[in-house]
Amino acid sequence: MPDRPGPEEPRAPSLESQRGLDWFIFFLADVQTGFGPFIAVYLTTQKWTQVEIGFVLSIGGIIGLLGQVPGGAIVDAARSERVVAGWAVAAIGAAALAYALWPIFPVVTLAATLHALASCVLGPAIAAISLGLVGPAAIGERLGRNARFASLGSGSAAALMGACGYFLSSRSVFLVTFMLAIPTLLSLARIREREIDIAQAHGEVKREVPDKRATSIVGLVRQRSLLIFAGAMMLFQLANAAMLPLMAGVVTSRSSQWAPVLIAACIIVPQAIVALCSPSVGRKAQAWGRRPLLLIAFASLVIRGLLFATVRDPYLLVMVQVFDGITAAIFSVMVPLIVADVAFGSGHFNLAQGIVGTAVGIGASLSTVLAGYVSDKLGSSTAFMGLAGVAALGLFVIWLVMPETRRTA
Repeated sequence: MPDRPGPEEPRAPSLESQRGLDWFIFFLADVQTGFGPFIAVYLTTQKWTQVEIGFVLSIGGIIGLLGQVPGGAIVDAARSERVVAGWAVAAIGAAALAYALWPIFPVVTLAATLHALASCVLGPAIAAISLGLVGPAAIGERLGRNARFASLGSGSAAALMGACGYFLSSRSVFLVTFMLAIPTLLSLARIREREIDIAQAHGEVKREVPDKRATSIVGLVRQRSLLIFAGAMMLFQLANAAMLPLMAGVVTSRSSQWAPVLIAACIIVPQAIVALCSPSVGRKAQAWGRRPLLLIAFASLVIRGLLFATVRDPYLLVMVQVFDGITAAIFSVMVPLIVADVAFGSGHFNLAQGIVGTAVGIGASLSTVLAGYVSDKLGSSTAFMGLAGVAALGLFVIWLVMPETRRTA
């Protein structure tokens, strides 16, 4: 494998571009929140059957899984990440409006497809804009800042849309989502195009002599560190994705009256920790390296699974979610950061994000199915112990075989 390029001097984008990216991520998180559990609630009020609702939700999951690699390749091929992101936001806004105005099966199916396709390019586009603005030397701290604003956006949007759904109607959630697409696009427009280094956004470096091995997609896919990290992320999601839904079922069975409040608290606690800690995660990743933080994240996931298996008090389970916040704060920064480490110089940074995203999607898809089966047959405690065991396997993968990817002089 050819040597990876060394670190470059940090870029100095304007304050306007930095703030534009901050608010773009904040409002985009607002927009995406409208497509969460509100879909099922809204379609139920429109007299849809659970089979029809499940079909629409499955479309998003399948397209989201299959579209990760093509989405990354599209962003790598684009000459303007801002344009790609703008069209994707517009598509999501149109999908929200379609949900609100025409809640009939063909229109909603098309809207769900449109939303899933747009989401496949938005994640890579945000990472690419960030890398193009600040460069690889400062990308860790920038990704931490991205995670903070995404967390703040998700939390505020959940409160806003919950209030709209309660005081107005479930349809109003999608009208609000459509309207929030407007400030999202205005924030995107504040990012100055000329300050985004397009080559750098794709993970390219300037070479006097072209190096086909360094820029080969086959060479990228064969990189040991990328494959190990993708496998570790699949194990992470295999252990993580089912924990909160499974715990929600346990809380409901033990304290049905307070279940909605407790589950909401279990969502808010990790979001608050992500908002508080993500920027410092980016800084520590540069000071300590990537592997120590990955080990902390997997260890937190193991502890969380073991506590869910043994703690009986539903109120204490909310406190256990602190470990989810630690894990989320680390991985919200580490995933694009490590991909940038590994893929920078290849010109296929966003394609590499798609590869890791596919592994994440596979793990998440298998997690809920397998954990639900084990819980039904052997009980929730056994299911949580099994999920903790998968997290422990991921911990050993990082400890024993994952190389350090931090750039040094």
